[in-house]
Amino acid sequence: MHTVLSSASKEITMGNDLPFVIIGERINPTGRKIFQEKLRAGDLSTLEIDVADQVAGGADMLDVNMGVPLTDEPALLAKAIQLVQSLTDLPICIDSSVVEALEAGLAVYQGKALINSMTGEDDRMEAILPLVKKYDAAIIALPNDETGIPMTAPERMLIVDKIVSAVEKAGISLENLLIDPLAMTVGADPEAVKNTLETIHQIKEKYDLNMSIGGSNVSFGLPNRHALNAAFIPMAIAAGLSSAIMDARTPAVVESVRASDLLIGNDAWGGNWITRFRAAQNG
Repeated sequence: MHTVLSSASKEITMGNDLPFVIIGERINPTGRKIFQEKLRAGDLSTLEIDVADQVAGGADMLDVNMGVPLTDEPALLAKAIQLVQSLTDLPICIDSSVVEALEAGLAVYQGKALINSMTGEDDRMEAILPLVKKYDAAIIALPNDETGIPMTAPERMLIVDKIVSAVEKAGISLENLLIDPLAMTVGADPEAVKNTLETIHQIKEKYDLNMSIGGSNVSFGLPNRHALNAAFIPMAIAAGLSSAIMDARTPAVVESVRASDLLIGNDAWGGNWITRFRAAQNG
């Protein structure tokens, strides 16, 4: 299963037999008070730094989230997407829980976008799937619903089944569906990573869908988070994960991903690994 995403001039293909897709997570105001204040004032200058840092770090795509209280999120997200597309040719993941904001972002986006995200409630799917079809986008779907977040893989798979059925009924190719297998912090549940890895395995075995995950979630609340993230993502890649929204500015985590590409056979003859090494030496 391959998922094709693009900007106006650059195309990226996602699949289990291809190099892992790193979606930079930095353009997000959550936990960034100064950034939030600037956005409320209409100042998007911080995006220039965030884009440059993530491109330099090795991101393949950029997640753009403008979820700031007391702002016009649809207008702000549309403006941010246009700015980011003027700064880089990387494809964008349009990130919002507000349907109107998603449509505003999709309306100005040049290329084939990835939408982040949709859950398994009927009303959410009924609101978002028509946008996916209208704009020929791809969608990340989370296997949780009005009952909350299922903790075990079999429970999550029941909602995955429901999502797959709804996507097919809407006339959308499963190539445009990514599942987020739900990474929870291991600091709160010692079985969290095991459950995530088992969910990845079951999704791959049953549907062979592409998957994307919040790569930093497993380490939330724990010290030395980069080390934990750098250990988790290769494990998830081996289980079948094809993408993550993650910190593209941290060499340890990015290097663990690129090393996994080589070791799992998705970087033939180490071409990408050698190129990155030489670029780092020259840089």
